[in-house]
Amino acid sequence: MGRTVAVFDWDGVVVDSAVAHERSWEQLAAEEKLPLPADHFVRGFGKRNELIIPDILQWTRDPAEVRRLSYRKEELYRVVARQGHIRVLPGVFELLRALQAAGIPCVIGTSTQKENLALAFELFGLGVFFQGAVSSEDVSRGKPDPEVFLKACALAGGDPAASFVFEDSFSGIQAGLAGGFITIALATTNTHEALLPQKAHRIVKDLSEVDAGWLIRGRLD
Repeated sequence: MGRTVAVFDWDGVVVDSAVAHERSWEQLAAEEKLPLPADHFVRGFGKRNELIIPDILQWTRDPAEVRRLSYRKEELYRVVARQGHIRVLPGVFELLRALQAAGIPCVIGTSTQKENLALAFELFGLGVFFQGAVSSEDVSRGKPDPEVFLKACALAGGDPAASFVFEDSFSGIQAGLAGGFITIALATTNTHEALLPQKAHRIVKDLSEVDAGWLIRGRLD
């Protein structure tokens, strides 16, 4: 079996940023005078803006306009996040320190943009724990396609069959499983009961319930 790598989704796994993301969508809709479906946030959670804008919000399918709206939304997100609407979730620092001490590489595979990662690194000092990141700009296919996780794992020379994906969204869990990863679902965004049909290898409350020994051994037991 190959090298074990820990691949972390970002929003809802490492940081709680839901309020900032939801408010930035609301601000963008108001700014652009565009309609916002009542269930848009739940339907779009964990997905790339490039899918949300044309398919869920149905605002436009013009690539240039999708890109403009996407970047503006993330600009608004960073303003809201800096106002205190982002926090590190329980267990994050403890697990990352344990994996660092054990020599287990940690990488990020996320649908968010690089500037959002940079903001969290600045605010919380998280960057020292990760060997690299694959974000929205680096993939052509969003979750549930496993591209983002496979690319992130490859950054650290990992073997997906021996590596772990930590996810909270349905589409992300599906991506982890599709990529052949040991997939751990976090009940930070959805309930334990709602996550059961996704058939992740394990469901935990948050990263505080993850045993670093799983990764050191390269298996759940």
